[in-house]
Amino acid sequence: MITFVPLTGFLGAGKTTTMIATAQALQQQGRRVAVITNDQGVELVDTALVRSKLDSVAEVTGGCFCCRFEDLVDTIRALVDGAGDTPVDTVIAEAVGSCTDLQATVVRPLRAYYGDSMVVSPLTTVIDPLRYMAFDRATQRGEPESDLSYLFRQQLIEADVIAVNKLDTIAPDRATELMTRLAADYPNAAVVGYSAKSGDRVDELVKAWDGPSGNQAVDLQVDYDRYAAAEAQLAWMNQDVQLTSEAPLDLTAWGRQMLATLGSWASCAGAVVGHAKLTVEAANGDFAKLSLTAAGAEPTVDRAAEKPATTARVIVNARVACEPAELDAAVRDAVATANAATGARSAATAPVSFKPGYPTPVHRLAATGA
Repeated sequence: MITFVPLTGFLGAGKTTTMIATAQALQQQGRRVAVITNDQGVELVDTALVRSKLDSVAEVTGGCFCCRFEDLVDTIRALVDGAGDTPVDTVIAEAVGSCTDLQATVVRPLRAYYGDSMVVSPLTTVIDPLRYMAFDRATQRGEPESDLSYLFRQQLIEADVIAVNKLDTIAPDRATELMTRLAADYPNAAVVGYSAKSGDRVDELVKAWDGPSGNQAVDLQVDYDRYAAAEAQLAWMNQDVQLTSEAPLDLTAWGRQMLATLGSWASCAGAVVGHAKLTVEAANGDFAKLSLTAAGAEPTVDRAAEKPATTARVIVNARVACEPAELDAAVRDAVATANAATGARSAATAPVSFKPGYPTPVHRLAATGA
């Protein structure tokens, strides 16, 4: 019997880091874990990071799990069947950060159609406390709820477990207040605070997955028009950039400068950053991976390159609330700024930029008795 752990949560919440940290914790307990990344686009930066940490990794691209349900099932099967003498017993999967309604479109269908071979753990919504507070401040000011805030709230409403990541980024008294409020506002969910980056209290999140699915009876009354409008606010952009330099290039420094420039542009433009991520990979496989989760914020170094290099390949994944052409231009300018700061030269492929289409799940099952 396979255990399937579904993760959801808004862009930039730290789902990938959570997936890695919990997979490693489960492996220490003797579990054999595989993981699945997911995105509307292709060439996923997160997959490269996960593969540097874990052995059994796959991805579902070109749409969310709800719209690519059979691809998800096939991917789970491939991971289990391809494990050889050490069969996988646990699969952790992170859904696209702009996705919701997963109880009805993923969790229930898996339990209904594959329950004889799979145990589905509680649906876990990962949140960034700073993102939560930003949406909450707008509400407290009496502003109309934006479509993005609506999407964020739906992800919380349907959660069996609310996983408050990055709890170490806010003061202890604010963390306590936030945890108390979430527990009161979402009484059917278990609320767990932790830091995937440091590993602090990750074991408590893993333990929560053995608990009950307190929200399995919820029938989320999703306004799919608002859901689609929220996704359509975000431009999704992927690009491949080749770097060369006469002198050895600090790959991490290049990535930091590029994302800092992009973040400054987003701040000036008033554009909400879902996330912007990149890898800068040398020919020998050494790479840096960095991320940006808020306009004007300091980029986070998720993995630093070990040595400088004279050539490198950059993969950029950016999800920002603006028009695709605006994001293309901003990334182009950020690359030029990073080149000027580090002495690099670049040649880029044409960016693949788009806005997601209307969500059309393969299945949408109501709760039993609903």
